[in-house]
Amino acid sequence: MDALKGALKGQYHAGMDMMKGAIDACPPEMWAAGKPPRQFYRLAYHALFYTELYLQVHVDDFVRWEHHRDEVEGDEHTEILEPEPYTKEQLVEFWQRVDDRIDPLIDKIDLSAKDCGIPWYKIPKLDHVLLNLRHLQEHAGQLRDRLLEAGIDQRWHTIR
Repeated sequence: MDALKGALKGQYHAGMDMMKGAIDACPPEMWAAGKPPRQFYRLAYHALFYTELYLQVHVDDFVRWEHHRDEVEGDEHTEILEPEPYTKEQLVEFWQRVDDRIDPLIDKIDLSAKDCGIPWYKIPKLDHVLLNLRHLQEHAGQLRDRLLEAGIDQRWHTIR
């Protein structure tokens, strides 16, 4: 399991590096542009929020970032709102929080657990950890595509 946890940590950090590169490269005119909830900053926040949440042993262990605002993360009731955007500096701060927590959170996880600890997912923990990694990478890829359309190329991160 140590080798698997090491591989997971490396891949999570690589996905996080891609997210950070996208946040850093986003031009000001692209940051909050678009139809809610698909703005650049909201997609980045959403990916970071769920990366941290889903790495918990159990959902009840989750402590939201001190600057979390439900209207930014969005759900079926808040997606159409257009809240005040987080600044790039705020998202980099949140990114750092999540990145710093990856290793200790993965160390706590029992990858053989039959219950992932997230009530709305009825899958084993290892499956959920992999689902979470795919979710992070999906949104990093979406943001990278937006940057490519604007002529900004990003480097692919394979492992840190």
